[in-house]
Amino acid sequence: MSPTDPLEPPRPADGVGAVGQGVPLLTVRGLRKTFGANEVLRSVDLTVGRGQVLALIGQSGSGKTTVLRCLNGLEVGDAGTIGIVGTEHAVSIDLAAAPSRAGLASLRDRSAMVFQHYNLFPHMTVLENVLEGPVVVQRRPVAEATAEALAMLERVGLADKRDAYPFELSGGQQQRVGIVRALALRPDLLLFDEPTSALDPELVGDVLALIKELADEGWTMVVVTHELHFAREVADEVAFVDGGVIVEHGPPEQVLRAPREERTRQFLHRLLRPF
Repeated sequence: MSPTDPLEPPRPADGVGAVGQGVPLLTVRGLRKTFGANEVLRSVDLTVGRGQVLALIGQSGSGKTTVLRCLNGLEVGDAGTIGIVGTEHAVSIDLAAAPSRAGLASLRDRSAMVFQHYNLFPHMTVLENVLEGPVVVQRRPVAEATAEALAMLERVGLADKRDAYPFELSGGQQQRVGIVRALALRPDLLLFDEPTSALDPELVGDVLALIKELADEGWTMVVVTHELHFAREVADEVAFVDGGVIVEHGPPEQVLRAPREERTRQFLHRLLRPF
């Protein structure tokens, strides 16, 4: 991020997966995850280029959120590999080899999650929530992190809420704080888990507009969403997840308007014609 534009995505150094070099920022191969007897992910493959947006769609329980949590190291997959080509160097995790804490931390350092239900610390102010990651976790200088946080809050229209607590904010404001908190970590990859599903309908637009702005500015994102119009407008690729596998993926116009797979067509039919 630059001092003049605190929402600018990190840019890779020469030779580190720069745009146009054909090196994807995120590569996932054979990702599997089981909870007890329930095999939630059965072999997921993903590739996301730097500056691209991947939208994951599918019914509840299909495994979409588990994919995100594995990418961020909040869940540890049972098998497969996850690789992120960061702005400084690449990290690759072989999940079948019981990755170390350091390996998972390295993966976590390169991504940031925006949660469905905000997950702000209720006893901290807006500014304190934003500073927790860069100052406490990343050990960045307080003055530098504070200046950057205040600039980001100004950018999203929340500068006057810096000293407010989460309970004093609307759902839309809390989610915008959640997005700023993720950006403050300077991640290479932004992960959004149904970022508007907990919002009242009249608050959805502001949050989606902010995410679209980030996409236009070149942030690399994986977004779990049920907002098909948003996915069609913002995503470079849409992947339909069902039963722990990616059934179909491709450009939004193809997947959402002319899906090739019957399971995709059935899902879209139910979603678009619920009654």
